[in-house]
Amino acid sequence: MIKAVFFDWFSTLAHYDPPREQLQAQVLKELGFNVSQPVMQRALVLADKTLYAELAEVSMRNRTPEERMQVYLHHQQSILNNAGIDSSIELAEKTMRRARELNVSPRFALFDDVIPTVKLLKERQFIIGLLTNIHRGINDICKELGLEPFMDFIVSSGEAGADNPDHAIFRFALERANVDPAETVHVGDQYLQDVIGARNVGITPVFIDRFDVSSEVTDCARIRDLTELPAYLD
Repeated sequence: MIKAVFFDWFSTLAHYDPPREQLQAQVLKELGFNVSQPVMQRALVLADKTLYAELAEVSMRNRTPEERMQVYLHHQQSILNNAGIDSSIELAEKTMRRARELNVSPRFALFDDVIPTVKLLKERQFIIGLLTNIHRGINDICKELGLEPFMDFIVSSGEAGADNPDHAIFRFALERANVDPAETVHVGDQYLQDVIGARNVGITPVFIDRFDVSSEVTDCARIRDLTELPAYLD
C-alpha cells in the first residue's frame, strides 16, 4: 500500500515567474531574433534534459566555479540551438547575461494543478514530502505560495548533503516520512534524477512530462498533469 508521495520541485510543482520562455523570448527579441514562446518553451525543456543528464554524472556541488559557468553556458547554447538559432558561446554569454539582468531576484509560481492535487492527497491521508536541490529559502517559498499546509516535510539537498539522484536525499526523505521504499511514490520530471534515482532505492517513480517531450519513457508511469496522479495511486 502506498502511504507517502514525494515530489520534485522545478517543472513538477513550480515554474519561474515570469516564465522562462517569456524572459528568453524577450531577450532574443532585443538581440534581433523572433522566437515564439511555445517554441522557446520546448527549447528550454529539451535543453534541460541534456543539462540534467550531465548533472546526474557530476553534480554542481562537485564542480569548480569555472566548471559551473561552462555548464551554464553550454545549457544556454543548447537552448538557443533547440530554438533554431545557430549559437556561438559569445551569443550564449550575451543572452545569459541579459536574462540575469532582467531577472535579478527569481520568483516561483505553482502550476495550476498543484494545490488541487496535494489537497486531495492530504484528504486521503497520504504523507506528502518535497525533495529539492534548492539550498536556501524553500520553506519560505512554499509558505508564500500556499503550499506549506499540505507538506508534511521538505528535504533540501543542503540538508541531506546530496543532490538528486544520490541515494542519500531519497533515504533522508524516507526517514522523515517514516515509511518503507515500497510504500512510497516519487513524482518528478527528470528521468535520471527522479525515475532512476527513486528506483535505485526501491521507491516507485512517476514521471511527469508536462510538455510532452519524453515519449521514450515507457518503463514507468508517465503523466502529463498532476491531476492524473490520484487515480494512479488507486
